[in-house]
Amino acid sequence: MSDTVLRLRPPDSTDFAPFGRLVKPPEMAGERAFYSDCLRERPQGTAPVLHVNKVEPSALPLQVSEVERHPFAAQCFFPLDVAAYVTLVMPSAADGSPVPEEARAFLMPGTRGVIYNAGIWHLGATVLERPGNFVVLMWRGGPQQDDAVQAIPTLTLVP
Repeated sequence: MSDTVLRLRPPDSTDFAPFGRLVKPPEMAGERAFYSDCLRERPQGTAPVLHVNKVEPSALPLQVSEVERHPFAAQCFFPLDVAAYVTLVMPSAADGSPVPEEARAFLMPGTRGVIYNAGIWHLGATVLERPGNFVVLMWRGGPQQDDAVQAIPTLTLVP
């Protein structure tokens, strides 16, 4: 087991705000919830890419030793068929490296999505209970490499 254990938090928009936005459906029929402002910053020469991925389930406790980020574009995950999932986020240091000491982990219901701000280190899509599918939207292409993966000291996520 690792030295650092993180307890999963319930989804909280304020707690998540330094890393991006939580996406939830509107409460009333006929209402719309807009999140387009998260896509305004766009690397030059890129185009929107929309795909669906399938993720096999993981179990808790979950050991995490690698995170990813997209330095230039936000990344949006919308559960399409997901029971529950885990998201782990952490900021970037001045040199761009992840800061595991400031990590936060959330247990998300399959009815809420997440939008990671550009440059935020995060765990790849990780579902619990059963296989799941996400719709993923982000900007891709252009001259800059926008996928980074980094090893971190192991964090253990617990309920």
